[in-house]
Amino acid sequence: MEAIGTEAAKKVPTYDAAGNENGYLIELYKDGDRTLAYLTAAKPGAFKGYHLHRVRAARYVCVRGRMRIILYAQGQRREYVLDAATPQRLTIPPNVATGLENLGDEEAWLINYPDPPYDPSLQDEQVEYTEAELEAGVLKA
Repeated sequence: MEAIGTEAAKKVPTYDAAGNENGYLIELYKDGDRTLAYLTAAKPGAFKGYHLHRVRAARYVCVRGRMRIILYAQGQRREYVLDAATPQRLTIPPNVATGLENLGDEEAWLINYPDPPYDPSLQDEQVEYTEAELEAGVLKA
């Protein structure tokens, strides 16, 4: 039988492109150094992004509030709204630039089960973009 106990869950503040705090991440479930599930929180009206993962798919479920998920894939922009009142899972494959926008006036929460799990040893796996770069079709090596 596994022992009952508590352990610290790492909480990391996040920032927008201008350096303003826009929310945080909490590691929910870890296996060694790899993060199998985490929560991303966005302040009311906050935007997080744009970035893509070269190797990792994202699987988002909104569990509090409403979030607009903006995707750029193969030069095309798509938007999805995830709402905690009607839970849905949105799967985003690797190499799709993603931005998150809190549509509400309360903090919004997304759970992500990345596939494969986040591995801090992977260098240059996450690529940051601006909306202007994505609209212009810029591809970063």
